[in-house]
Amino acid sequence: MQRKSIRIATSSFVALIVFAFAGMTSAATAPARVAEASQWQSKIESSLPLMGHRNWILIVDSAYPLQTSPGIETVETNADQADVIRAVMGALDKSIHVRPIIFMDAELPFVPEQSAPGVTEYRTQIAQLFHGKEIRSLAHEQVIGRVAEAGKSFHVLVLKSKMTIPYTSVFLQLDCKYWSAESEKELREKMVGGGPK
Repeated sequence: MQRKSIRIATSSFVALIVFAFAGMTSAATAPARVAEASQWQSKIESSLPLMGHRNWILIVDSAYPLQTSPGIETVETNADQADVIRAVMGALDKSIHVRPIIFMDAELPFVPEQSAPGVTEYRTQIAQLFHGKEIRSLAHEQVIGRVAEAGKSFHVLVLKSKMTIPYTSVFLQLDCKYWSAESEKELREKMVGGGPK
Protein backbone atom coordinates (compact mmCIF):
# COMPACT_ATOMS: atom_id res chain seq x y z
CA MET A 1 0.00 0.00 0.00
CA GLN A 2 2.81 2.35 0.90
CA ARG A 3 4.66 1.56 -2.36
CA LYS A 4 1.50 2.30 -4.34
CA SER A 5 1.14 5.67 -2.61
CA ILE A 6 4.78 6.49 -3.37
CA ARG A 7 4.26 5.59 -7.06
CA ILE A 8 1.16 7.81 -7.27
CA ALA A 9 2.96 10.67 -5.55
CA THR A 10 5.96 10.29 -7.89
CA SER A 11 3.71 10.26 -10.97
CA SER A 12 1.92 13.38 -9.77
CA PHE A 13 5.23 15.11 -9.12
CA VAL A 14 6.52 14.26 -12.62
CA ALA A 15 3.27 15.48 -14.20
CA LEU A 16 3.55 18.73 -12.24
CA ILE A 17 7.12 19.27 -13.46
CA VAL A 18 6.12 18.57 -17.09
CA PHE A 19 3.18 20.98 -16.81
CA ALA A 20 5.35 23.70 -15.27
CA PHE A 21 8.06 23.21 -17.92
CA ALA A 22 5.47 23.45 -20.71
CA GLY A 23 4.19 26.70 -19.23
CA MET A 24 7.72 28.10 -19.00
CA THR A 25 8.42 27.09 -22.63
CA SER A 26 5.23 28.75 -23.81
CA ALA A 27 6.04 31.91 -21.86
CA ALA A 28 9.58 31.94 -23.24
CA THR A 29 8.54 31.55 -26.86
CA ALA A 30 5.74 34.15 -26.76
CA PRO A 31 8.15 37.13 -26.48
CA ALA A 32 10.25 35.59 -29.29
CA ARG A 33 7.21 35.63 -31.59
CA VAL A 34 6.46 39.24 -30.63
CA ALA A 35 10.08 40.22 -31.18
CA GLU A 36 10.07 38.49 -34.55
CA ALA A 37 7.00 40.45 -35.67
CA SER A 38 8.42 43.74 -34.44
CA GLN A 39 11.72 43.06 -36.22
CA TRP A 40 10.25 42.99 -39.73
CA GLN A 41 7.96 45.92 -38.94
CA SER A 42 10.94 47.85 -37.58
CA LYS A 43 12.82 46.96 -40.76
CA ILE A 44 10.11 48.63 -42.86
CA GLU A 45 10.15 51.72 -40.63
CA SER A 46 13.96 52.05 -40.68
CA SER A 47 14.40 51.31 -44.40
CA LEU A 48 11.62 53.42 -45.91
CA PRO A 49 13.05 56.89 -45.09
CA LEU A 50 16.27 55.89 -46.88
CA MET A 51 14.52 54.53 -49.97
CA GLY A 52 13.45 56.51 -53.02
CA HIS A 53 12.49 56.08 -56.64
CA ARG A 54 14.04 53.00 -58.27
CA ASN A 55 14.08 51.10 -54.98
CA TRP A 56 11.73 48.13 -54.57
CA ILE A 57 9.82 46.48 -51.74
CA LEU A 58 8.59 42.92 -52.34
CA ILE A 59 6.07 40.97 -50.27
CA VAL A 60 6.58 37.43 -51.48
CA ASP A 61 5.36 33.86 -51.01
CA SER A 62 7.30 31.14 -49.19
CA ALA A 63 8.99 29.68 -52.28
CA TYR A 64 10.29 32.98 -53.68
CA PRO A 65 13.99 32.49 -54.45
CA LEU A 66 16.81 34.01 -52.43
CA GLN A 67 18.40 36.33 -54.98
CA THR A 68 22.11 37.17 -54.99
CA SER A 69 22.21 40.65 -56.52
CA PRO A 70 24.23 42.77 -54.06
CA GLY A 71 21.43 45.23 -53.28
CA ILE A 72 18.74 42.66 -52.50
CA GLU A 73 18.03 42.13 -48.80
CA THR A 74 15.68 39.30 -47.78
CA VAL A 75 13.84 39.23 -44.45
CA GLU A 76 11.76 36.28 -43.18
CA THR A 77 8.63 37.72 -41.54
CA ASN A 78 6.93 34.41 -40.65
CA ALA A 79 3.69 36.40 -41.01
CA ASP A 80 0.58 36.22 -43.17
CA GLN A 81 1.10 37.96 -46.49
CA ALA A 82 -2.00 40.14 -46.06
CA ASP A 83 -0.63 41.48 -42.75
CA VAL A 84 2.70 42.34 -44.36
CA ILE A 85 0.97 44.05 -47.30
CA ARG A 86 -1.13 46.15 -44.91
CA ALA A 87 1.96 47.16 -42.92
CA VAL A 88 3.93 48.16 -46.03
CA MET A 89 1.05 49.99 -47.72
CA GLY A 90 0.24 51.78 -44.45
CA ALA A 91 3.85 52.98 -44.18
CA LEU A 92 3.82 54.10 -47.82
CA ASP A 93 0.54 55.97 -47.36
CA LYS A 94 2.13 57.94 -44.52
CA SER A 95 5.32 58.56 -46.47
CA ILE A 96 5.90 62.08 -47.82
CA HIS A 97 8.43 61.07 -50.46
CA VAL A 98 7.58 57.77 -52.17
CA ARG A 99 4.56 56.00 -53.65
CA PRO A 100 4.32 52.44 -55.00
CA ILE A 101 3.89 51.23 -58.55
CA ILE A 102 2.27 47.84 -57.97
CA PHE A 103 3.22 44.79 -60.04
CA MET A 104 1.84 41.27 -59.71
CA ASP A 105 2.45 38.10 -61.69
CA ALA A 106 0.51 37.87 -64.95
CA GLU A 107 0.10 34.15 -64.24
CA LEU A 108 -2.05 34.71 -61.12
CA PRO A 109 -5.47 35.09 -62.87
CA PHE A 110 -4.91 31.73 -64.62
CA VAL A 111 -3.96 29.61 -61.58
CA PRO A 112 -6.81 27.06 -61.14
CA GLU A 113 -8.45 26.51 -57.76
CA GLN A 114 -8.11 22.72 -58.02
CA SER A 115 -4.32 23.01 -58.36
CA ALA A 116 -3.92 25.75 -55.74
CA PRO A 117 -6.72 25.65 -53.17
CA GLY A 118 -7.46 29.13 -51.83
CA VAL A 119 -6.32 31.05 -54.91
CA THR A 120 -9.86 32.24 -55.73
CA GLU A 121 -10.30 33.69 -52.25
CA TYR A 122 -6.81 35.19 -52.49
CA ARG A 123 -7.64 37.02 -55.72
CA THR A 124 -10.70 38.52 -54.00
CA GLN A 125 -8.59 39.52 -50.99
CA ILE A 126 -5.97 41.21 -53.18
CA ALA A 127 -8.67 43.19 -55.00
CA GLN A 128 -9.87 44.43 -51.60
CA LEU A 129 -6.39 45.20 -50.27
CA PHE A 130 -5.53 47.27 -53.34
CA HIS A 131 -9.01 48.72 -53.91
CA GLY A 132 -8.80 51.82 -56.10
CA LYS A 133 -5.13 51.24 -56.95
CA GLU A 134 -3.75 50.18 -60.32
CA ILE A 135 -2.09 46.76 -60.41
CA ARG A 136 0.20 46.14 -63.37
CA SER A 137 0.65 42.58 -64.63
CA LEU A 138 4.01 41.23 -65.70
CA ALA A 139 5.18 37.65 -66.31
CA HIS A 140 6.90 36.26 -63.22
CA GLU A 141 10.29 35.80 -64.87
CA GLN A 142 10.19 39.34 -66.27
CA VAL A 143 9.48 41.00 -62.94
CA ILE A 144 12.15 38.89 -61.20
CA GLY A 145 14.55 40.02 -63.92
CA ARG A 146 13.68 43.67 -63.27
CA VAL A 147 14.24 43.21 -59.56
CA ALA A 148 17.58 41.45 -60.12
CA GLU A 149 18.73 44.25 -62.43
CA ALA A 150 17.63 46.93 -59.96
CA GLY A 151 19.44 45.08 -57.17
CA LYS A 152 22.78 45.64 -58.93
CA SER A 153 22.61 49.37 -58.17
CA PHE A 154 19.64 50.00 -55.88
CA HIS A 155 18.37 48.58 -52.60
CA VAL A 156 15.57 46.00 -52.78
CA LEU A 157 13.80 44.87 -49.61
CA VAL A 158 12.23 41.40 -49.88
CA LEU A 159 9.77 40.44 -47.14
CA LYS A 160 9.00 36.70 -47.18
CA SER A 161 5.60 35.64 -45.88
CA LYS A 162 3.94 32.33 -44.97
CA MET A 163 1.93 32.35 -48.25
CA THR A 164 1.87 28.96 -49.99
CA ILE A 165 -0.13 29.79 -53.12
CA PRO A 166 1.93 30.23 -56.33
CA TYR A 167 2.28 33.52 -58.23
CA THR A 168 1.08 35.61 -55.30
CA SER A 169 4.12 37.83 -54.79
CA VAL A 170 3.55 41.59 -54.71
CA PHE A 171 6.26 43.78 -56.26
CA LEU A 172 6.29 47.47 -55.30
CA GLN A 173 8.55 49.69 -57.39
CA LEU A 174 8.95 52.95 -55.52
CA ASP A 175 8.46 56.25 -57.32
CA CYS A 176 8.63 59.88 -56.22
CA LYS A 177 5.41 60.96 -54.51
CA TYR A 178 5.88 64.70 -55.06
CA TRP A 179 7.03 64.56 -58.71
CA SER A 180 4.75 62.85 -61.22
CA ALA A 181 5.56 61.16 -64.52
CA GLU A 182 3.63 63.97 -66.25
CA SER A 183 5.80 66.60 -64.53
CA GLU A 184 8.93 64.74 -65.62
CA LYS A 185 7.68 64.55 -69.20
CA GLU A 186 6.93 68.29 -69.29
CA LEU A 187 10.38 69.03 -67.86
CA ARG A 188 12.12 66.93 -70.55
CA GLU A 189 10.08 68.59 -73.29
CA LYS A 190 11.08 72.03 -72.02
CA MET A 191 14.74 70.99 -71.92
CA VAL A 192 14.58 69.78 -75.53
CA GLY A 193 12.66 72.92 -76.52
CA GLY A 194 15.52 75.20 -75.56
CA GLY A 195 15.05 76.43 -72.04
CA PRO A 196 12.58 77.44 -69.34
CA LYS A 197 9.16 78.82 -70.27
